[in-house]
Amino acid sequence: MHKLLILPGLFNSDAGHWQSRWEAMLPNTRRVQQRDWNAPKRADWTATLDAAIRSSDDPVILVAHSLGCALTAWWASESRGQAHASKVKGALLVAPPDVERADFPDFVTGFAPMPRSALPFRTIVAASSDDPWCAASTAQSWAKDWSAQFHDIGPRGHINAESGLGTWEQGRRWLEALQS
Repeated sequence: MHKLLILPGLFNSDAGHWQSRWEAMLPNTRRVQQRDWNAPKRADWTATLDAAIRSSDDPVILVAHSLGCALTAWWASESRGQAHASKVKGALLVAPPDVERADFPDFVTGFAPMPRSALPFRTIVAASSDDPWCAASTAQSWAKDWSAQFHDIGPRGHINAESGLGTWEQGRRWLEALQS
């Protein structure tokens, strides 16, 4: 059985967010709790994720939203070649934010530029055609660089609680595909 690690983005994911709903309903799932959700520092966030992966006795699937996607890309680039990195078997990256935008919040430090090397595990990227934080074409370009499958889910904003996805069945099917 895989351990599902939920990786929220900036400000964490609230109770109505599909990540929080999955955490409550899917077995062997836990949220990686960052020390500071409001002023993320890449070094702190990657160290917290690294510790969570190291401590898992099971193979890991990362379930990332927004800044959690950038976190995943950075963790993968920094952990290459380390024995515990092979525990990660897949990642579902949803609504990656364009951390390179001039108007990206300046209190989020160290996440730009977005790493572009191929990810060493199966990856699915899901983006929205009207995400205010990233153009679908940018997310698709990153997916190509990461050797990931790409899915444009249509106009769903930032694919968060306001998107009205509930438990987001399509996303769960992609997650199941990563676990098979």
